[in-house]
Amino acid sequence: MQTFTWSGKTERTRIYSFIFFGLGLKSLRFIPYLWYNGLHIGRVCAGGVCQLRACFFGEMGLLVQKKRIFLVFITLLCPVFALAQADTRLWDTGSAIEPSALFYAGIYDLRVIDPNLTGAGVKIASVCRSETYVEGQPQDDYFWNLIHPCFSKSKIRFIDHINNAGLSQHATAIGSILTGRDNMGFHPEVGDFRYEGVAPNASVDVYEFWRFVCKYASGAKKLDADVLTMSVGVIFEDWWTRGIERMAEEDGIVVVAGIGNGDEVCDPAYYPAVGANVIGVGIVDCVKDKNAGLSLREFSLPSKIHSSYGPTPDGRCGPDIVAPGKFLVAGVDSDEGYEITGNWSSFATPVVAGTVGLLVQEAKADEELAGAVARDGGNCVMKAILLNSATKLPYWHKGEMSKDDDHNFSLDFVQGAGVVNSVGAFDQLIAGRQEPGEADQIGWDNNELEKNLDAVKVYRIAVDEPEDKFIVSTLVWNRHYEDKYPFSGKYDKDGDLRLEVWAVDDENPDKSYMIDHSDSVNDNIEHIYSACDPNFSVYEIIISSNQNEASMDFGEFERYGLAWDVREEDSKGSVFWYDLSGDGIVGVEDIDILFEKMKAEKDVEKDRYLGDINMDGAIDVADMVMMVNRMVIREQRVP
Repeated sequence: MQTFTWSGKTERTRIYSFIFFGLGLKSLRFIPYLWYNGLHIGRVCAGGVCQLRACFFGEMGLLVQKKRIFLVFITLLCPVFALAQADTRLWDTGSAIEPSALFYAGIYDLRVIDPNLTGAGVKIASVCRSETYVEGQPQDDYFWNLIHPCFSKSKIRFIDHINNAGLSQHATAIGSILTGRDNMGFHPEVGDFRYEGVAPNASVDVYEFWRFVCKYASGAKKLDADVLTMSVGVIFEDWWTRGIERMAEEDGIVVVAGIGNGDEVCDPAYYPAVGANVIGVGIVDCVKDKNAGLSLREFSLPSKIHSSYGPTPDGRCGPDIVAPGKFLVAGVDSDEGYEITGNWSSFATPVVAGTVGLLVQEAKADEELAGAVARDGGNCVMKAILLNSATKLPYWHKGEMSKDDDHNFSLDFVQGAGVVNSVGAFDQLIAGRQEPGEADQIGWDNNELEKNLDAVKVYRIAVDEPEDKFIVSTLVWNRHYEDKYPFSGKYDKDGDLRLEVWAVDDENPDKSYMIDHSDSVNDNIEHIYSACDPNFSVYEIIISSNQNEASMDFGEFERYGLAWDVREEDSKGSVFWYDLSGDGIVGVEDIDILFEKMKAEKDVEKDRYLGDINMDGAIDVADMVMMVNRMVIREQRVP
């Protein structure tokens, strides 16, 4: 196919002419602004219009004839683009509370709803790696800097009782995010602040990683904890990662682990984070800004560069959920100083673990919520609640980039189910347990599916004003493992469940139809996020055994946790559909990035899916038009 380019001299001359015309109408203070941005955007958009030659004009001769008309049209808009290229900031940049990333996760909003939700009565096991190992033996430099005032009121025990052990910045940072509390914090780039971690009143038992593996993952000793958090992982599944998954299944412990820090540090998706019975946590990138306060509080999208991703070699999704990973934390070399961390999954993990701790606290205090912390299936319920309430960010999509979701994958390979939403998870929990049959628009269940492969569980919900509403549903069950080394999987006992959502018309059953389904081959999670049909007000959430595995014997029953909700679209109107540079502003740089992505071949870039604004499976001129419209309209940021 033939192509042609405009003369650079001609292009510049015409754009300059219009810019100077615009300057005659505007104040002189816009001269530098319009000179650069008008020229730059005009050049980029003009190139994009050329790519439409075959679609709009057919033959090359006709394109040449129309070229000038479109050039005039594009240049007429240049000053408008230039004036509209800078958006206002979304969040108030000042805050007297740190770590301010917990605003984004909803922790402080949850504290406003119920000030008593501080983790009281909850026991968290924190597994921390030593900083150094000699011939495989830990040197026990994994201790938190307990001299720091943020730990002065914390309930912390070091289980191994090692004398003269060294301190760890990594472990101290995790501890301060989880349980830190200090009314007189200060950092030169942030100023004065009050510090309050996710679950400051929780009791925390700290374990050295390898000693924990030998005693607890091996089954030699039973772990006494409600939540287990670990920012440690390995590339391949191992006996101890399976041992931890066995603990989760048998003891009902919620296990939370970091998935890894992405391509920049060559981290694949780590085990146990991508294990079957664990909640794997990825990272949502902070907004790029030289201002430390902004980068600690504003967050954009997950990136494969910084957050490890799926699918795994055996076809499992990962992560399960993402959370902010950049924080102000207690320093290890100072009695009272604070430091700014990198944006790492190690620090996103305690945000999710602490959120689970708050949910556990609430469930323990209310007998009607006891099923969410039950030994049998409680960890499945908590995982379902956490994932179902997670907020979908722009570009969320199950499976590979394409027009439609892939029903064989349960989660997005980078976002998982979305970013942690503590308030949403709390609302999901307190909605209460509901049995199959008539159910509310939001709820959860801890139940079991009989061995009979014809058996189904049906939850029937009525949706008020279904237009512009989405049904979200998450099904979780455990994989099964031998109870002794090397803790091999009981594959013949593993269930393979299926999740469906149907629109139902009782008066005319022939009109009823399945609007979505999730049937992953490898995962023990099924997840649906699908728009309601405005013509239907009754829906059914159906759980069944996968008929493709009709010959599989998975025991007398399969215990599962289910959560569902009806809500408005999560990412509608979000600025991060357009902010491809991650700097918090929609501007010239984003058009540049989108134009480069249009020219790039498929899969050349790791985050190539960013830029497919209309989610049609391709990055093309249609996306450029949406980007340009966004800049012209100059919409304000929305959460």
